[in-house]
Amino acid sequence: MRALVIDDSRAMRRIVTGILTDLGYEVRDAGHGGEGLEVLNEGWAPDLATIDWNMPVMDGLQFVSAVRSNPAWRRMTMMMVTSESEHTQIVRALAAGAHEYMIKPFTADAFRDKLALLGLLPQEVAL
Repeated sequence: MRALVIDDSRAMRRIVTGILTDLGYEVRDAGHGGEGLEVLNEGWAPDLATIDWNMPVMDGLQFVSAVRSNPAWRRMTMMMVTSESEHTQIVRALAAGAHEYMIKPFTADAFRDKLALLGLLPQEVAL
């Protein structure tokens, strides 16, 4: 399985990439939504994108909207991974097309549980 990790924090990209790599994912990362779109435009097709909300150039909500407007990318599952914890923000992200929402900080187990909920836990790990 493949994942695209989008966050302007290098440390957070490393944390999320580490969790996903340990679960068997092939991972690419981007520092903002614009870079994330560049990765997708290169033809790299992830099963999952984890997206921070507050980033320079293109924020997470703009990225989700851009992905949802392109039929070629509609099958990609998107999970917001952000410190935005207000109910209205969560509703906005889900309404824009995100499938799930993870509030920072989180544990590796909580992250894995979200992937299981989304059906994105690799089979050998889920057993």
